[in-house]
Amino acid sequence: MGVVNRRVNRTAVINIVGLSDSCLGPATPRLNQFISRNAKSHITPAFPAVTCTAQSNYLTGRTPAKHGIVGNGWYHRELAEVQFWKQSNHVVHGRKIWDDLRAQDPGFTCAKLFWWYNMYSTADYSITPRPMYPADGRKVFDIYTQPFSIRFEIKKELGEFPFPAFWGPAAGAKSKFAPDEVSKWIAGSAKWIEQKYRPTLSLIYLPHLDYNLQRLGPNHSQIQDDYGRIDAIAGDLIAFFESRGVQSVILSEYGISAVSNPLHLNRLFREKGWLTIKDELGLELLDCGASKAFAVADHQIAHIYVNDLSILNQVRDTVGKINGVEQILGLEDKKKFGIDHERAGDLIAIAGERSWFTYYYWEDDTKAPDFARTVDIHRKPGYDPVELFIDPKINLPLAKVALKLLRKKLGFRVLMDVIPLDATLVRGSHGRLPSSTKEYPILVAPKKLLPDKAIDSTAIYSTLKNAILNS
Repeated sequence: MGVVNRRVNRTAVINIVGLSDSCLGPATPRLNQFISRNAKSHITPAFPAVTCTAQSNYLTGRTPAKHGIVGNGWYHRELAEVQFWKQSNHVVHGRKIWDDLRAQDPGFTCAKLFWWYNMYSTADYSITPRPMYPADGRKVFDIYTQPFSIRFEIKKELGEFPFPAFWGPAAGAKSKFAPDEVSKWIAGSAKWIEQKYRPTLSLIYLPHLDYNLQRLGPNHSQIQDDYGRIDAIAGDLIAFFESRGVQSVILSEYGISAVSNPLHLNRLFREKGWLTIKDELGLELLDCGASKAFAVADHQIAHIYVNDLSILNQVRDTVGKINGVEQILGLEDKKKFGIDHERAGDLIAIAGERSWFTYYYWEDDTKAPDFARTVDIHRKPGYDPVELFIDPKINLPLAKVALKLLRKKLGFRVLMDVIPLDATLVRGSHGRLPSSTKEYPILVAPKKLLPDKAIDSTAIYSTLKNAILNS
């Protein structure tokens, strides 16, 4: 039986990271108006409720047990290395939504704009952050695109992607970039792609809320400004797509909860003699492959890998006694949570309501590895939201940063060591199931598509398909 050509609803999925009911109010009139014309449902969050897992649930209709994305990063047992924020789409197992829709409609096309795992996918058009790393040690900010020609064409029209404001102390803060510069650039890229290629499905990632909700927390007075900024960007995008006959769907990956209690599992494991630490040039590096047990922290969950299974129960008992740990998942629990995959930890710790996990393993800050005080999302063996801060102990921090940037521009090797080692600065986190549905991620779509009750994260897949195929 041949493929049937059918009329489809061109759709823009606007992923507003961190958006939940708790964000909506007087500062979000455009989003409020859009919701009033459509329907809104809570999304029962992915587990863990982090970017890479949530997006993979949405785009495959599967849980991590099937697609393999157990977090933003994990321990590669064969390599004996922790790797975060990899970009190849090949690590996401299973058929993607654009593959399924293209099989049903050969004219279907998909644009994937800054959603993660955006390299070497079968989507038709893609843009993702990707620095260049010359052999002299430099890191040159850039983007990767498919087709490759987009890279040159879009930068000619929109200017360089404001990479320093995508993550780090400049993200969401006043610097040489506006606080919302990144989300504006991505929104501009979505318009550019739409005008040039008219994709059937546009997947658009707007990260602005993610920064200050983690840095300052959801209860900080400044957050209202962030709500207003993202409301203006999203509202403008909705109006743009509407003018071109494209329906918009709003969703988010997680809501962000207030936190005040960082938990340092690896420091406890070190006290127990389970970590192996290497001295390199007078600094300490975690040797995961030689350790009996160690934790890979990812916001409010931590994958605990136990190389010496004889201490598995001892590790579980030790972690279970920590004030701030809510639950520990073993094999049977991992099956219930849909995360029983070989990439997952032998145990998974879930933080309590106001707690989160750090990757810290050193006991003396003077022995911390050089990357600890830098923005280095790939080298650190865990997620580090403290990268959003400049160390408050630095006198004239902006002058120090400017001097380092000048030295870098002149060709000198520079260590941008301006990040503090104080995890108590962080005020917002996510990853666990929030205590209140007001902090659940949300989906806003035409009324006929949404159930009256909450929708599971894996059901986003079929909901988006229905949005496109049901005329």
